[in-house]
Amino acid sequence: MYSFRSKVRYSEVDSEGYIKLNSVLDYFQDCSFFQSEGLGVGLRFMAERKLAWVLASWQVEIHHYPAYGEEISVSTWPYDFKSFFGYRNFTIQGEGEEPCARANSVWVLLDVRTGRPTRVLQEIADAYEFFPQLPMEKGPRKILLPEGMEAKEPFPVHKYHIDTNQHVNNGKYVCMAQEYLPRGFTTGKMKTEYRKAAVYGDMIYPYAVQEGKKVTVNLADKEGIPYAVIELEENE
Repeated sequence: MYSFRSKVRYSEVDSEGYIKLNSVLDYFQDCSFFQSEGLGVGLRFMAERKLAWVLASWQVEIHHYPAYGEEISVSTWPYDFKSFFGYRNFTIQGEGEEPCARANSVWVLLDVRTGRPTRVLQEIADAYEFFPQLPMEKGPRKILLPEGMEAKEPFPVHKYHIDTNQHVNNGKYVCMAQEYLPRGFTTGKMKTEYRKAAVYGDMIYPYAVQEGKKVTVNLADKEGIPYAVIELEENE
């Protein structure tokens, strides 16, 4: 298990002074990269072997959002590798006893030369120690697109959306999707399925629908084929 401590920064909070959902995802992502770097299987190791981890799906639960200035501890650990998949949990612990947030994630190891998945190298698998999987709600990873989704205004992928894999960073899709939440909506649960990579210059064609406390957003190409599907459920 790898952990690091931090303090919620002003740049990470919303208009009410609480950490934003995309900032939670940034902390999770940073934590996983810090662990990999510390174990010698970080960005340079991967680049030399023409490999990259890409996120296939998120399942995130937010129990409460830490406030500006609050001390937090971010933790992550892998719990399994299967073929070209890696499975990883995350938590954020605030000043209370219960975790503020926790997540399950599924990653795919890609050969960047071919763009195709490749089996996890034994050298990578041996670097990590497994810990037990979090007891989170079980459900299908694939998100079904509801009927009645409303087309929204298309927009281009900008340079600030792009990460070291040269495609839209996973957290940026969530930022995009949050634009279609009604005012006052506070996300308690989020599921995201990443289906294909959008790159700089691509156009995003959004579709969204609300069903009760749940908003589903399809960030798609011109033909309606999803880049990412995001499901956001309001806090009880």
